[in-house]
Amino acid sequence: MFERAPQRKMLGSAYALLDLMYHSTVRQVRSSHRNAIIGLLMNMAQTVVFVAAFYIMFTVLGLRANAVRGDFLLYLMSGIFIFITHIKAMGAVISSEGPTSTMMKHAPMNTLVAITSAALGSLYIQVLSLFVILFIYHVVFTPITIDRPVPAMGMFLLGWFSGVAVGVVFLALKPWLPGFVQISSQIYMRANMIASGKMFLANTMPGYILVFFTWNPLFHAIDQARGFVFINYNPHYSSISYPVILSLVLILIGLMGEFYTRKQASESWNAAR
Repeated sequence: MFERAPQRKMLGSAYALLDLMYHSTVRQVRSSHRNAIIGLLMNMAQTVVFVAAFYIMFTVLGLRANAVRGDFLLYLMSGIFIFITHIKAMGAVISSEGPTSTMMKHAPMNTLVAITSAALGSLYIQVLSLFVILFIYHVVFTPITIDRPVPAMGMFLLGWFSGVAVGVVFLALKPWLPGFVQISSQIYMRANMIASGKMFLANTMPGYILVFFTWNPLFHAIDQARGFVFINYNPHYSSISYPVILSLVLILIGLMGEFYTRKQASESWNAAR
């Protein structure tokens, strides 16, 4: 009846943890839609609608001259892809299963696995959408050239990583202030429609306006990504180190808060929600 769990070596424990994360990530991806292909198509459709809306807006308002020299749609997509990835990663982490979830009653499962799986599931969908949309645009419409694709992909991952970091902080606060987290996370998402800087180039913005954007790690990731995508753009007012350091600090704070929250977990939280 009472059995001691067998002691595993470090390599075996690492493999078991990775295997658990894999299956949890697959479950997370499939939870968005029963059909994985339809779920991917829905995500792609959302991205395409975003790009089409901004294309029309830029054309009507005559803002195309403010874009970097090169493919205009690629300029739009370079910002929108990272923006959506950031927001989706944050939302997935906030919605991940907490310490009172029924899944946590299974011994190998824990909140760290739930957070990681939610973040990786979101990244998987966004990477697939990115490559499929760029492939279709390259083959059907016009060939595209990315100046430095590997660093550009790094900025895409940095946008995802910073979204995960913000999401972990909100997740740690969620059991204590559910109403505040719901409202503030929505405000953050809406504010990033402008504060992410996906519609502007940092080099063309005056200094008194630039200060309203430089606090945002997503702004730095998008501006740096455009420097890697386009040979004609060299970002001067953004950096890679700032979003990396800020994201690491936010993840550390969020995990400390989540660890404390897990110790105080109560089944009554589920009833309250």
